[in-house]
Formats: sequence, C-alpha cells, structure tokens
Amino acid sequence: MSFFNALRIAGSALTAQRLRTDVIANNIANMNTTRTPEGGPYRRQQVVFGSRQETTPFRTILLAHGIVNVPSAGPSGSGRGVGNGVQVTAVGADGRPAKRVFEPDHPDADTEGFVSYPDIDPVTEMADMLSATRAYEANVTALNAAKAMASKALEIGR
Repeated sequence: MSFFNALRIAGSALTAQRLRTDVIANNIANMNTTRTPEGGPYRRQQVVFGSRQETTPFRTILLAHGIVNVPSAGPSGSGRGVGNGVQVTAVGADGRPAKRVFEPDHPDADTEGFVSYPDIDPVTEMADMLSATRAYEANVTALNAAKAMASKALEIGR
C-alpha cells in the first residue's frame, strides 16, 4: 500500500464520519419537530456506510498512457491493494413509528388530542455522536502516523 493510499483511506473516513456527525446533530435538533414540509413529524435519519469502490485506479491510468510501468499492488497482482476506504452509500429515514403524546392544546394535535413526535432517543444519539467522534479521532491519528512515516522516509536521503 502506498503512502497516498493511506491518506486517501483516512481522508474518506474523515469525510464519512463528519457527515455522520452532521446527521446526528440534525436528529438532535429536530427531536421535537412535529411538522415538516413532507407532512407529519420529522423522521430520524441514519447513515449507511459502504466500501468505497475506486472506478479507475491511478496505476491503470499511468499504464494506459504509457507513462510508467508501475508494479501491481496486492498479493494477487490485481492492482487493488489493501482497500479504497469508506463512503456514505445512503442517508435514509429510520423506520420507527412516531411517538404519540396526548396534548389536546397543541396546534398539531389530531382529532383525538394526540401529537406525533419523532421517536428520537437523546441517549442513543449522544452514544452515536461519541462513536462518530472517536472514529474521527482514530482516523486523524492514522493520517498523522502516515505523514510521520513519509517524513521519516524523506529524512533517509539527507
């Protein structure tokens, strides 16, 4: 795996975890939202991660243009190497039904006096936020380790 692969993989994880943090913050902000443009209460959003698929590896581009003969990476000689990182494949609404609370004076109450609130648990959201923060920090550490290794490698030539 090359130095740039390590940076690209850690960078993709940083981007994915930042988006996850944004979605969690949006869920917390809309915990009591009873009215949305789509109608009904806000729906809790969830982020789905997937393995990032690189459409055209850099090695393939170099070989196609005859620039350089780069040896293939990975044990099978496939040129794929260890991995390509992570990407967000979807951000979708949670399937849980809304919580019904009896509040007959609320403007969004139905004919029976119940108001539909999003089923968002602040404890779950904060645990998810902590998990996203720790994953982000771990990837920053991996990025810094790759930078330090590259820096030490450059010092060898001095």
